[in-house]
Amino acid sequence: VSDLRPSALPGSFDVSRSMFDLRSPPHRFMKRYDSFSSVPSSTSSRKDSQGSNRSLDTITLSGDERDFGRLNVKLCYVSSVEQIWITILHCKELSWPSSCGENPRIYVKGILTLPKPVQFKSSAKEGSNDIEFMETFVFAIKLQSLQAVRLVFKIQTQTPRKKTIGECSLALRELSSEESSHWLDISLPSK
Repeated sequence: VSDLRPSALPGSFDVSRSMFDLRSPPHRFMKRYDSFSSVPSSTSSRKDSQGSNRSLDTITLSGDERDFGRLNVKLCYVSSVEQIWITILHCKELSWPSSCGENPRIYVKGILTLPKPVQFKSSAKEGSNDIEFMETFVFAIKLQSLQAVRLVFKIQTQTPRKKTIGECSLALRELSSEESSHWLDISLPSK
C-alpha cells in the first residue's frame, strides 16, 4: 500500500507514477489493480503482446477461463428450399490438455439444439494450432424452428480416446439468406 500523504508524494517513487501522474485530478490517489493479479493497470487501454489495443478489463487471466482458440464458421439459410448451410472453416490458436498427447486427431461436432437435436461432425484432422476443415453441412429445417435455437460446436479428440476439449455456441436469431462469417471463442466444456 502506498503512503498517500501529501508529504510522501514529491520525494517518493511509485510504480503507478509511470502509468499516470498522481498529482493531477481525476486520478489523484487512485490506483487500479486487475482482479486476478496484483499488477497495476491504467484505466486506458494499452497494447497487448500482439500489438492490438484491448482494455485490460477484457483480458481474462483466470486459468479456467483462458482462451482455448477460436472457431471460424459460415452460415447461410436458403429460404427457397428451406435449408441451412453450415460451413466449418477452421480452428485457430487451438490448445488442448497435455493428457491428449502432442498431436491428437481432432474433429468438430455440431449440434442444432432443436427439440429433437440434429448432430453432425467434421472429419478428424491431425491436431495443430491451426486446423483447416472446409466442410459444409446442409439440413432441411424451417427457418422459424431454427431462429429459436442455438448451434453448439464441440471440439473433440478422437485419439487417444474420445474427449471434448472445448466448446462454443451461436444463436441463430439472425440467420438469413446472406452468408455470414463468425469467429467463436472456444472455452472449456461445460460440466
